[in-house]
Amino acid sequence: MQITQSLHTAILVTDLERSEHFYGKVLGLSKIDRSLKYAGAWYQVGNYQIHLIVAPTVPTENPNEKWGRNPHVAFLVDNLDAAKQDLLNHNYPIQPSASGRSALFTQDPDGNIIELSQQ
Repeated sequence: MQITQSLHTAILVTDLERSEHFYGKVLGLSKIDRSLKYAGAWYQVGNYQIHLIVAPTVPTENPNEKWGRNPHVAFLVDNLDAAKQDLLNHNYPIQPSASGRSALFTQDPDGNIIELSQQ
């Protein structure tokens, strides 16, 4: 087997409207059409997709105090300081990367961890 590309990440959410605001408005991802018969929303990031899938509950146990050591999705941003300010303006929590690199972590409305990095 040879894996040649990652296609998407599925993220469970409990409130689609609230999550669409976070992924579409706060993070600025482009929503795309989907034809599946269950509640959710798809977002395009380059050749990659984020699939939000509505679930009655979402496991939010993050055993590590440092968010980057828990399951997370990582995105590259062009301006980490601007991204940080956008998150703070929308009252989302942030945690700087413990490694000292140019990255931070936040949580979506359901507690899913998102990493934002700048090269």
